[in-house]
This record gives sequence, C-alpha cells and structure tokens, in this order.
Amino acid sequence: MENAGIVRELPPPNVFDRMCPSRGVLEHVTSRWGVLVLGALLERGYRFSELRRRVSGVSEKMLAQTLQTLERDGFVRREAHPVIPPRVDYSLTPLGREAAELVAALAHWSERRVPEVAASREEYDARAAVTAP
Repeated sequence: MENAGIVRELPPPNVFDRMCPSRGVLEHVTSRWGVLVLGALLERGYRFSELRRRVSGVSEKMLAQTLQTLERDGFVRREAHPVIPPRVDYSLTPLGREAAELVAALAHWSERRVPEVAASREEYDARAAVTAP
C-alpha cells in the first residue's frame, strides 16, 4: 500500500467548528461535575468516598463516570492500592492541574458574582411580569 506512510495533516483546532474534537474536551472540563471534581482535586488528592462528600450532591454513578472521563482525557490520575478493603486515590495530572486552575477561577468568579446575578434576575423578572400578556 503506497499511501501507508503518509500522515494526513489535521486542520488547526477550532472550538467553534462542530466537528472539532476540542468541543468534547471543553464539555468534559466544563460540565457541572467536571468543574467541581477538578476544583476539589486542585485542593488535594481524594479517595472516592471523600471526593463524593466534598462534591455535595453528586451521585456515586455520576462521580464514577466523571472520574473515568477525566482520567481517559488525561486530567485525573487513578491509583488503586492492593489492600483490603480496596483503596483508590484520585489526583490531578499536570494537564489536569492546568485545566483545574482555569475552571476553578471561573467557579470562584461565579461565587463572587451571585449577588449581581440575583439582582439582574429580579430586574428581568420584574420587567417580564410587566410586559406579560
């Protein structure tokens, strides 16, 4: 096969292109649970049960899926220890730390801006109530 050695050049990443694989990466790190898991792991490494307590409201199934997705993408390191009972620790990889710092900044910004968002919502709802049929 003559073309076996030819490497096809990929187009440059463009998150606005619906076919760009960066959209999947963006979806994983900015999902509700992705942001919270990355933010928690930025603090320190956690065991599964500790992480579930830290990320209040996440189901065991969603946490497991989120961790698996983030591990597959190279953001989370899973370390299983051969002990009884089984112990599994989760921590960030260098790539995961970089992503976690970015999404944690956004999460902390949203915490700081809650009063302004709440005020905007009240103003919007008041205007909408006046103009409603």
